[in-house]
Amino acid sequence: MYIGRDLSELTMVPLAQWELNELLHYHDSFSRLAPYLSAEGASLHVKVIRELESRGPVGGDSGGWDHASKPIYD
Repeated sequence: MYIGRDLSELTMVPLAQWELNELLHYHDSFSRLAPYLSAEGASLHVKVIRELESRGPVGGDSGGWDHASKPIYD
């Protein structure tokens, strides 16, 4: 379960100030809802994708005993 700021709060914050787990969570949510998003929702999804891409690769290693192989955002 996601525990963090909700989307209504985050829309008042620049994407550069969103935490990685917030970007990943909402990207996943938008991806699942893509067929149902309005133009505004689709536009926000594109901005989230661009912000994720600008931050570089996510979860580039294969994990280890002390960490998972990819970021856990949920």
